[in-house]
Amino acid sequence: MRLADKVFIVTGSTTGIGKAIALRAVAEGARVVIHGLEENWGLDVVAAAGPGNAVLHIGDMAQEQTPQQLVELATRTFGRLDGVINNAAIVASSNLQSTDKAFLLRLLEVNTIAPFLLIKAALAELTIRRGCVLNIGSVNAYSGEPNLLAYSVSKGALMTLTRNLGDTLHRENGVRVNQINPGWVLTETEMERKKSHGLSPDWYRDLPSVYAPAGRILAPAEIAAAAVYWLSDESGPVSGQVVDLEQYPFIGRNPPKDTSTIHSSPSK
Repeated sequence: MRLADKVFIVTGSTTGIGKAIALRAVAEGARVVIHGLEENWGLDVVAAAGPGNAVLHIGDMAQEQTPQQLVELATRTFGRLDGVINNAAIVASSNLQSTDKAFLLRLLEVNTIAPFLLIKAALAELTIRRGCVLNIGSVNAYSGEPNLLAYSVSKGALMTLTRNLGDTLHRENGVRVNQINPGWVLTETEMERKKSHGLSPDWYRDLPSVYAPAGRILAPAEIAAAAVYWLSDESGPVSGQVVDLEQYPFIGRNPPKDTSTIHSSPSK
């Protein structure tokens, strides 16, 4: 098992990518702190993880006490902390006209500042274990779509945080910090979001090739499989790296010629 005896906090793990990462970590021998806002979903994940493998914390990452509560829960329950997966995020559409100060601050608070605060709260424990941080970003960090302004800004800032701390914390504390930028992922919330936009329940079965050259979009389990490498000792001393997980080159890609009303979306 690639993560045997390790303990991880996975934020935003009651659904989607976070849930997939948490359950894959357990399958690889780890124990996890499940976190989210939906208690019933969280209890389902804890049950799926199996007896003694997971504990649940319900809390808003924007609340200042939440990061410290997560760290204390991990150490109190499992006696150690080896890694943090910053996955929780607000996904919301906005452009220049619809983004006001309060909206932008709310997304930054959850998507960028909360990961920073959790890393800070966990650093002492991570230093003991020479542990790791894995931030879950988005390919939209590079510029984003016109209707993903605030979200894209928050993910761009997270990427800079990863690059910066990936150097300083590795050098000073022996803690690795890396990031995965998923592309379009078929999470439960993404399925519902597209249905709310008026698309059919099986919209994901017939996607334009410009958005899905493989004929489908990514599954949460595929992101989780990649996450295991960065959480395990297999990634060695590598730190401060950002890996894009998408089925086409995001930067420098030819402009889409497809005029379909289906557009790619953030992962969570």
